[in-house]
Amino acid sequence: MSSKSGMEQVLVENEVQQVRLLDSVNDDHGGVIVELSESMDSKVFASMLKASLALWRSQGKRGVWIKVPIELVNLVEAAVKEGFWFHHAEPKYLMLAFWIPEGAHTLPANASHRVGVGAFVMNKKREVLVVQEKSGLFRGTGVWKFPTGVVDEGEDICAAAMREVKEETAIDTEFVEVLAFRQSHKSFFDKSDLFFVCMLRPLTFDIEKQESEIEDAQWMPWDEYVAQPFVQKHELLKHLVGICKAKEDEAYFGFSPVPITSRFPDQKSYLYVNDRDLKGSKVRMSQTA
Repeated sequence: MSSKSGMEQVLVENEVQQVRLLDSVNDDHGGVIVELSESMDSKVFASMLKASLALWRSQGKRGVWIKVPIELVNLVEAAVKEGFWFHHAEPKYLMLAFWIPEGAHTLPANASHRVGVGAFVMNKKREVLVVQEKSGLFRGTGVWKFPTGVVDEGEDICAAAMREVKEETAIDTEFVEVLAFRQSHKSFFDKSDLFFVCMLRPLTFDIEKQESEIEDAQWMPWDEYVAQPFVQKHELLKHLVGICKAKEDEAYFGFSPVPITSRFPDQKSYLYVNDRDLKGSKVRMSQTA
């Protein structure tokens, strides 16, 4: 529900004046959202903001969100002086937040996690797809590692894993399942980190390394990968080696993506489930019914 810009009577230097209000949209939690798009003097904006806050306070509104596009950055200071704080920033805008009621606010925090993927890709020769990176922690170490990367905004975990493998090695793959995931904290700009280890099935086998990020790439015998001193000493990698070996021996089953209907129109979503055990459970249920 939108609230068109109107006028509000405010007391300025002992005189009642008509002040234009900010355009706003009611959110689902008793608050309002303002998306600025019109260039204006910061003093004019400050007057409009004061009048709007007075109206929202009288209406019992709670949270106030102001989306400031980068070209209107001159308006930020006026909002901060009214008590707004930085909630989050994207390349093209800054989101400011304000809480009208007294006491601690209940506005949701900014996104708390970054999501990454690692790809376990093995061919029929028991060779695993590995890379050496040109930059970052492993630059110049000689360590061979699984292709890894960060999930893009709006990207599914399964799609991200296939994309990273394609970008780094030019290998086409089919997503099989999530084998495991790790959560850590204070990882990237003090954010927490979720890292999903995914199993992919190779569909092509000729490697062409990504020149900008990858120093080298190859199909490495599994035992040779495992024998690397770095793998032997790294606790997380030792766990992952055990999981991958168990998966190869068909003694371990991870989580496969099942498409489900999203509550948002025209958007797909995935539920990651242990499909094998789920099917087995359904069979047992049908046999006892």
